[in-house]
Amino acid sequence: MFIDSFIGYLRTERLYSVHTLRAYENDLLAFKDYAARMDESLLFWEADVDVVRSWVASLMDAGAAPSSVNRKLSSLRSFFDFLRREGKVVENPVQSLKGPKCRKKLPTFVKEDEMDALLDDVDFGTGYSACRDRMIIRLFYETGIRLSELVSMDVASVDMNASVIKVLGKRNRQRIIPFATGLKVALEEYMQAREQFAAHDGQALFLSDKGVRVNPGTVYRMVNTRLALVTSVKKKSPHVLRHSFATAMLNNNAEIGAVKELLGHRQLATTEIYTHLSFEDLKGFYEKAHPRAGKQ
Repeated sequence: MFIDSFIGYLRTERLYSVHTLRAYENDLLAFKDYAARMDESLLFWEADVDVVRSWVASLMDAGAAPSSVNRKLSSLRSFFDFLRREGKVVENPVQSLKGPKCRKKLPTFVKEDEMDALLDDVDFGTGYSACRDRMIIRLFYETGIRLSELVSMDVASVDMNASVIKVLGKRNRQRIIPFATGLKVALEEYMQAREQFAAHDGQALFLSDKGVRVNPGTVYRMVNTRLALVTSVKKKSPHVLRHSFATAMLNNNAEIGAVKELLGHRQLATTEIYTHLSFEDLKGFYEKAHPRAGKQ
């Protein structure tokens, strides 16, 4: 009963997607079943923090990943907040409960020499599509923009005089990213190649061979194919180029606050993962090079 009301609230008031609604419902039903197994007379919405803590322990014992457990706890926390606002419960038993710590995954990136090989040595071919593909990869790697930001860019997003691009990021936040002389020259060359399609779509910066705005899937596949020529990293995507941009900047002594602004991160902690990445590289170099690194 309460679960249906909560899911209805998420659907109509919060406008959550079908996929998200299903995840919330599955998490709550799983907790409801667990509470019933513990005590048949227990109404699951009356469960206290000890019951929730026991549920978390059972999930961990069953091999659930910390990220999965934390998501389930988030579902439960939101559910009890809803019940408290509705006057069905007095307290939220999950409010002060901390979930298991998640090990941060270090982002995949392409090495600087591999990117140099791709952009300086690989033959992209001739014609508009070759010029466009190379320009797209350069823009990803030299500005750190997201795939969604790139495909939505218009010609007006590029200010050649000021050498900046304007992108619309997450939550419709606009940011301005400067670019260097080399990229400016490449953009000017691309703009000339693009002229043959300008009559079809005069606004979109990057056009397909048919003269319409490129779609994300096409760009993703192109980047994947091109990166495969120079790197063996498992994941080869536009977002890997974003990671590569951030890593290269920090490895070349950029201030982390500046990288944060360029990437459009709201929190510095989000950007700090790249400093951890650089430290892992440093640690790897040490372990390979120091004569006593491998001795007990």
